[in-house]
Amino acid sequence: MAIFASYPWLAPLVAMLAAGLLAGFAAGLFGIGGGFVVVPALLVVLPLLHGSKSEYAHVAIGTSAATIIVTSIRSVTAHAKRGAVDFQILKDWAPWLVAGCALGVVLAGHIDGRILTAIFGTGVLLMSINFLVPKLGNKVLTDKMPSGPLLAGIAGGLGVFSSLLGIGGGTIAIMVMTFCGRTIHRAIATASGMGTLIAVPTTIGFAIIGFGHHGLPWGSLGYINLPAALVVASMSVLTAPMGVAVAHKLPSGPLKRIFGLYLIFIGALMIQKAFKA
Repeated sequence: MAIFASYPWLAPLVAMLAAGLLAGFAAGLFGIGGGFVVVPALLVVLPLLHGSKSEYAHVAIGTSAATIIVTSIRSVTAHAKRGAVDFQILKDWAPWLVAGCALGVVLAGHIDGRILTAIFGTGVLLMSINFLVPKLGNKVLTDKMPSGPLLAGIAGGLGVFSSLLGIGGGTIAIMVMTFCGRTIHRAIATASGMGTLIAVPTTIGFAIIGFGHHGLPWGSLGYINLPAALVVASMSVLTAPMGVAVAHKLPSGPLKRIFGLYLIFIGALMIQKAFKA
């Protein structure tokens, strides 16, 4: 379009604004951090900010984590006003999530950008199952939350997985909580708070491991692109409460299936992007 040709900065701005609006809504609605929306959008936008192609995946994931800090805080605050957040679960999971994130960041620093993109795509495809086959998350196996070594394994593994993908980890956390007898609304509300616990150490870690690298897109602090993070986060703040309101009023079944199809499309696209010649 002529307007984008005349103002080359407009296209990336519009893309980031749209990603922020959708990410915030998805975060409030599904209890996720929004990384499934933000990372693919950033992989499209970052080339417009120049830099080396080999660095885009790391910057997209690190920047996504930075936006989740704001999105998660906004979302969990809105849920907490409705009395739906179980803060004891967040307290119990916090140290293991942080430890897992630290390990994930270390691993990310030694993974090639194409492989990191493929990992993201594969993770997205796996997560789509939960949205397309909701019956998997409706089963109750026990009325007690995991503790001890089991909790360490689940929460630590979630931290590793989430930091590698630049997501808030809400999908897996919700499945665990519903398996343990928590209602879907309480699980979504509590999972929205896990995004902050995951995103803060992940953001700090990606900023550190990317510091001083050459070929980073304009405006990057390590693997965190500050302009992109600011724009996306500012939009997600507006729509996260809207997602929360919908989550507490409407059945989420149809929306989950739509989002699951979106995840399949994005996952396949990311894998194709990683391995194309």
